[in-house]
Amino acid sequence: MAGKTKIYFTLITFIIGFMVAVQFNTVQKPSNRDARDAWELRESINNEMELQTKLLHEIRLQDKKVHDYSSELQDNKEDVLKQTILELKKEAGLTKIEGPGIILTVKAIDEGMLLGQPPPQTSPIVLQRLINELNMHGAKSIAIDGERYINTTVIRDINGETKVGDHAINYLPFQIHVLTESMEVAEKLYNHMQISPVLDDFFIDNLQIDVSDPKKSIELPAYVYPITTRDMEPVEEKGDV
Repeated sequence: MAGKTKIYFTLITFIIGFMVAVQFNTVQKPSNRDARDAWELRESINNEMELQTKLLHEIRLQDKKVHDYSSELQDNKEDVLKQTILELKKEAGLTKIEGPGIILTVKAIDEGMLLGQPPPQTSPIVLQRLINELNMHGAKSIAIDGERYINTTVIRDINGETKVGDHAINYLPFQIHVLTESMEVAEKLYNHMQISPVLDDFFIDNLQIDVSDPKKSIELPAYVYPITTRDMEPVEEKGDV
């Protein structure tokens, strides 16, 4: 009987010790939770709602184009084709455009703060982070130092030199022109850039960004380099099915 009592006591002690260990481990390593505060969550929700609105607007616009093309195709195929090509070129950044937006000026911080350090350079990683930030908050089209930025543009470091596509960013200051859909979007983008965390990334590299007031009209140049396509070939016409 005494032996059974010892076994039960040992088993109960083991279970209690295991439970205490699990509880201690849970306290030491709490599960990951979303640490964002209510304002950050609200901003995230607003951004998602704005994106949804843009997508719905784009869907309606494309539906209207399909309807218009179907109606016009019977009347004048050549005009419809020319209009389509022009719109595609505009979407691809192959035409000069203008509209509301803001201008960012990237420059070195005050020389007195450099304390004998070498002149700062623009990091491709930080520059790409800035472009992502602009796209997330309303940028429609962008030009960097007079070079049109399009979907296929690559920002990279080549032999210690930051390049936007084939264009080298090797001097300061330089400007980034950002077009938006409307003045309202330009004002929202301006307000966001005043407090954007990406400003701190530039400051760490001894750079600062001056943001212009929203402008009713700024101009972006066309993308001038050839766009190469791979793994594509024309479809052979097989006649009406």
